[in-house]
Amino acid sequence: MVEFVTGPLLWFSFAVFFIGVAARTYLYIKGLDWKLDRVAYRVHVRYGMEGAIRSLLYWLFPLGARRWRTKPGMALLFFAFHAGLIITPLFLLAHNIVLKNRWGITWLSLPERVSDILTIMVVVSGLFLVLRRVALSEVRILTTAYDYLLLLIALCPFVTGFLASHLAPGYPFWLMAHILSGEIMLIAIPLTKLSHVILFFMSRIQIGMDFGIKRGGMKGSGMPW
Repeated sequence: MVEFVTGPLLWFSFAVFFIGVAARTYLYIKGLDWKLDRVAYRVHVRYGMEGAIRSLLYWLFPLGARRWRTKPGMALLFFAFHAGLIITPLFLLAHNIVLKNRWGITWLSLPERVSDILTIMVVVSGLFLVLRRVALSEVRILTTAYDYLLLLIALCPFVTGFLASHLAPGYPFWLMAHILSGEIMLIAIPLTKLSHVILFFMSRIQIGMDFGIKRGGMKGSGMPW
């Protein structure tokens, strides 16, 4: 079982993730309207790239966003959840040790205490997102079992990984559950609404280029929103 989960199933989940993300990216770009989007982007590359970079930074660090001014608590909640969701698995020391031992790949690792804080931040903010869907009628009416399932898929690798890393009772079970839940998440990203992991960047780049070129951005340095 261990050999299968850390061998063929791991490679399968990586294949689905990378091929799926590449396909999602290709289909997004292909779906842009030729006359309205791609011609303008090609002709005015500099203005488009300036707008794209500004748009990405504006939303990656949303201190100036309207939501931050009107609902700072909710904005902080979403930011903490998504930042921890991406940063933690990429720079976790244990993951990087596995990469080095198996494939000789090394890069920056976070201190274990920082990783623990980020993990707790993801789990706590994720639970608040669940409560938000239950408590707020305007969100609850749009919520289905599918949305709860996606939150479960996103949170399971962090809960099981935290328990495994701290050698909780039943360590072999938690380690296996962590590996399996991580592989399920990799497979789910390109096949479900979790695809906004990549489509977020694509849409922000497109909106930034759109405003930077066609909505008045070429008339001045400021974004017209």
